[in-house]
Amino acid sequence: MTISEPMGAAQPVSGAAFAEPTRRVRPVWITAVVLVNVGINVAFFGPLQVLLANQAIALDASQKEGILAFVTGCGAFVSLVANPLFGAFSDHTTGRWGRRVPWVAIGAVLGAIGLLGLTVAPSVAAMTALWCLVQLGCNGAVAAITAAIPDKAPVAQRGTVGGMASMGTVIGILGGAAVGAIAAQNFPLGYVLCAAALLLGTVLYLAKSDDVPMLTRLPSRFTVLSFLRGLWISPRAYPDFGWAWLTRFLVNLGNHLVTLYLLFFLKDAVHFANPEFGVLILTGAYAVTTLITSVIGGLWTDRVGKCKPFVIGSSAIIALSALILAFFPTWPGALTGALVLGIGYGAYLAVDFALLTQVLPNAVNRGKDLGVINIANSLPQVVTPVIAWFLVTGVHGGYVTLYVVAAIIGLLGAVFVVKIKGVA
Repeated sequence: MTISEPMGAAQPVSGAAFAEPTRRVRPVWITAVVLVNVGINVAFFGPLQVLLANQAIALDASQKEGILAFVTGCGAFVSLVANPLFGAFSDHTTGRWGRRVPWVAIGAVLGAIGLLGLTVAPSVAAMTALWCLVQLGCNGAVAAITAAIPDKAPVAQRGTVGGMASMGTVIGILGGAAVGAIAAQNFPLGYVLCAAALLLGTVLYLAKSDDVPMLTRLPSRFTVLSFLRGLWISPRAYPDFGWAWLTRFLVNLGNHLVTLYLLFFLKDAVHFANPEFGVLILTGAYAVTTLITSVIGGLWTDRVGKCKPFVIGSSAIIALSALILAFFPTWPGALTGALVLGIGYGAYLAVDFALLTQVLPNAVNRGKDLGVINIANSLPQVVTPVIAWFLVTGVHGGYVTLYVVAAIIGLLGAVFVVKIKGVA
């Protein structure tokens, strides 16, 4: 495996690896992509929803909010660099295994090592370092598998494939919640289960990827400076890309504000007797509606040929779910909010991905450019812990304030979608 990386301006490149796909992808390939997403999201959300919170309590219950904020914030900061970096590596990797396969495998192994290390982490520092390793590996796998979709799926099929990949994301989130509920009192076991899901999820893709290898090395070599230059995609030169990035950032920021303190919300505001089990129930309700709307939304946008109306509507529904939690801090209110969130977020995941693949600047740097887009997923994880901690503990209103702010931010994301001109 060799890496040859031109990180600056796009260069004209021809060849099968960079051609716009026209042949519809097979069901087995879609299934493989779904399973990779399942494994990655079990590895992400099992810890994020329950395991890291309970480990923070075990280390110092009086400082649990601060510990969780610090650990998740540091991990998210790592993901800011890992996603575009691994995407860039995969863009220009030569060898018979293809461009994406090696980095899916490497990322899964690194993530599994970090998860297994968390089982014996003796301190906040060790916990933080190991969670950063999990983020490094899992984001590497995310970057590669995300770039594989526009590599292989034609534009007319991307809503469908994006919806199915989003279904894998949701199943992974539900699986992570199930792991958290099963191992609520034994978080080391939870981390082992997450590591197993991450590794097993890659097996079918590694066998059936049909990854097109790039046989001719590109001339420019990788440097830190060229990589950093490549992270900047001028919104003046590519305005649709810039607006798409901003809208995804805002919607994800609002979504993370809703979900980060869900365990603590059930425990301290709703006073639910078994908050870990409550997280599982809410995640299950969210998952069911997300699964339905992600598939329907993807199929519908492919049939209609339009993305923006679906993105705007789904973003508004996500904001509505935050308002339900803000003003109805009861178990029925939480359950209703989870259902509404699933309706909006499922459609958003499928349709927004189809939109994003149509605003990428060029085919050569798909992995890196999608990695830059994925910063809009990761950056909210960096700032959300600080914002959420301040709103809950330092501002009058607590969780009401938190969820109202989340709704406002999500609505801004819906508004800015109209600025994207090159996609219907």
